[in-house]
Amino acid sequence: MASPRTITIVALSVALGLFFVFMGTIKLTPRLSRDAYNEMKRAYKSYVRALPMLKKMGVSSILLRKTIGALEVACGIVMTLVPGRPKDVANFLLLLLVLAVLFFHQLVGDPLKRYAHALVFGILLTCRLLIARQPEELPPDKRMLSVNGDEQPLIHEAAPEKGKMKVS
Repeated sequence: MASPRTITIVALSVALGLFFVFMGTIKLTPRLSRDAYNEMKRAYKSYVRALPMLKKMGVSSILLRKTIGALEVACGIVMTLVPGRPKDVANFLLLLLVLAVLFFHQLVGDPLKRYAHALVFGILLTCRLLIARQPEELPPDKRMLSVNGDEQPLIHEAAPEKGKMKVS
């Protein structure tokens, strides 16, 4: 049976992956929602206007929107379908994208309701990454410490609990 940690990581990975595939698709095509697509176009135009450095580098609002959308779709697919280390890399890339989007929202002075979803999903990405990077806890019978070649139980498990006597 899978551990609660594994179930949590899988659930977060699938949910976050599907969300980013959906949001990336909205940035790339009007097929899912024409209104949302038009809103994304308008928002990215304001982001590029607020950062003239992007214009000087030759980054248009279309290129920025499509790049971020494609990265979201690709990382979302990896988060949903690919096992192992690539999931953590995709998680990290999505976290960087969310931070960039939060920066853009702050730059143009958007109200909190316009970017609250980015905050929530940024927190969820952070939680998933932290849970995934924690070492797997071993079952009690496997927790042994090797001292001079002898396997011994860990000290806190070998000692009786405080206030209780060990009776043999």
